[in-house]
Amino acid sequence: MSTGVPEKFLKPYDPASTEPAIYKKWEESGYFNPDNLPNQSGEPFTIIMPPPNANGSLHAGHALFVTLQDIMTRFARMRGKKALWLPGADHAGFETQVVYEKKLEKEGRSRFEMPPEELYKEILNFTLENKSFMEGQLRQLGASCDFSRELFTLDDRVIKTVYDTFNKLNDDGLLYRGSRIVNWCPKHQTSLSNLETERVARTSPFYYLKYGPFTIGTVRPETKFGDKYVVMHPDDTRYAEYKEGDRLELEWINGPLTATVIKDEAIDRELGSGVMTITPWHDQADFEIAERHNLPYEQVIDWRGKLLPIAGEFAGMNIKDAREKIVEKLQSKGLVVKIDNGYSHEVPVCYKCEREIEPQVKEQWFVTMEPLAKRAAEAVKNGEVKVLTESHEKILLHWLENIQDWNISRQIVWGIPIPAWQRGGEWKISKDSPGDGWTRDSDTFDTWFSSGQWPFVTLGYPDSKDFKEFYPTSVMETGSDILFFWVARMLMLGLYCTGKAPFKKVYLHGLVRDAKGKKMSKSKGNVISPLDVSNEYGTDALRMGLVVGNTPGTDLNLDPQKIGAYKKFANKLWNIARFVLSQERTGTIKPELKQEFDAIAADVTKDMEDYRIYMAAEKLYHYVWGRFAAEIIEESKGKPEYNATLYYILENSLTLLHPFMPFVTEEIWSALPEHKELLMVELWPKA
Repeated sequence: MSTGVPEKFLKPYDPASTEPAIYKKWEESGYFNPDNLPNQSGEPFTIIMPPPNANGSLHAGHALFVTLQDIMTRFARMRGKKALWLPGADHAGFETQVVYEKKLEKEGRSRFEMPPEELYKEILNFTLENKSFMEGQLRQLGASCDFSRELFTLDDRVIKTVYDTFNKLNDDGLLYRGSRIVNWCPKHQTSLSNLETERVARTSPFYYLKYGPFTIGTVRPETKFGDKYVVMHPDDTRYAEYKEGDRLELEWINGPLTATVIKDEAIDRELGSGVMTITPWHDQADFEIAERHNLPYEQVIDWRGKLLPIAGEFAGMNIKDAREKIVEKLQSKGLVVKIDNGYSHEVPVCYKCEREIEPQVKEQWFVTMEPLAKRAAEAVKNGEVKVLTESHEKILLHWLENIQDWNISRQIVWGIPIPAWQRGGEWKISKDSPGDGWTRDSDTFDTWFSSGQWPFVTLGYPDSKDFKEFYPTSVMETGSDILFFWVARMLMLGLYCTGKAPFKKVYLHGLVRDAKGKKMSKSKGNVISPLDVSNEYGTDALRMGLVVGNTPGTDLNLDPQKIGAYKKFANKLWNIARFVLSQERTGTIKPELKQEFDAIAADVTKDMEDYRIYMAAEKLYHYVWGRFAAEIIEESKGKPEYNATLYYILENSLTLLHPFMPFVTEEIWSALPEHKELLMVELWPKA
């Protein structure tokens, strides 16, 4: 029986007019919801989407994770699994507030001049608008996620779970409030985690200063007003005459000073003179020495980067402006030994504004991490969690085994408020006020504290049907750059709260760079919008361009010319279908060609099972274009006995290609009269 060629095949494939209608058909089918799937074995497959920040458009990195996770989900769905890909949107605390602050600056406003409630309301409206826009972009990329289960990181269910975890940590003795060194951003007026600071190379003057009988070195003379201690190694024979607690009278920046000798093994005897002074309030290592020796310490620089009254005549000056003047005064006193103007070092900066971080002592909420990290490391070592690249597994273990306590307080308005109250020197943890005279902590949680609970909170931990059916999840696919920010925290908190690792496998992708391998940035003008690329070449071409050649954990250069090549592949597939549909389905399937195809299908299936997605895509591309189109079809022309074989290869090729190129394959499938059901729920070919 001849099927005839449908009219739509008489013109070239047009992604722009085809894709929205196909997505509408998918969504209306209800098959994104695993509860509605036909042909399912009941075996669950779960991916929890890393919730995109609801503060702007999706970028190339989002397009990559959407593509990879959609491929994994479609593959599982077509193998009869109960496949759930659960989407979400992230309020993204500090990041979103920074975006909104820039908007305020353009309007001539400042968040510091606004009541917190008003600022929160404005950011909420801004975020919800962007959230809706972002969901439309996910649809454009072909995301077959279950929007009926979508969750926002500020939804009541999330807040309740976060508060429960905070209480549990407190009950278990893993939460404490203490004064510790924090990474302070003077511009944004908040503390940041170590992961939210970047280290940039700088060349600065290095000053050698005379401190009594010693020579000390520093790049930050502006901190030295608080230096009242001179520290040396207890086994350094050069300074054997000095004993712990000895006092020295010496001349310093603002006049005479009494310094105390401290002996501590943290001192590197090989570095410089082997002697250093410490500024405990503004340096982590100095703070730790002061803590060990019970030394008092004093703040020298205020929260906005200006010198305090301890600096005498320099009080009120910005530290950068004051530095040169302080050195001039030291020189006038004969206290500058020499200056090295070519000193290369790394400086911590805020990852959003690149302002130099000012270490400050601040009272914050901290989580004791060692027991959480130990359990997480065990889960990785015993195979409960498998990181799919060995190098990243080693990096993760190293970080877990050298972890520091986690500062979870942030001095921002936008986020989940910390449920703690103070009266006098007493603190109480409670969602509601404990009574008269109690003042609520004005801080919010570090975003990563709430998003670290994402896999189990999304599934309705602890009692929901979804949690019991879909947890632990199958795979966590995300960027390698947030291995510590997010993956490690999910692993630790998931194990801590539920007793089970939140995912069985971790698949990490690298950064998406421009065609020349440079990091995309607005300042460089090299940002590639995935939606613009999709509009020009089609979503299927974009997806193939993001996947082929993209090995896990490595960076990808996104070249529009490469994507153009996959648009040609989509057109080639369209033309193949037109030719096959023009043939009557006659003859029998040739065993040797079926055997050849089935071997390819088995090979691709094994690649997909082992998460070699990039290899599976490339093998299908080369088979369909180089073997099926260029050789088998050419050989079949004028030979009707080939026709059944052509249909067999076309139908099964469409099935194998569907996770990678869902739109064009679904459109062709709908033209095959034998198939009434959507390709997205067709069963995967069995070897």
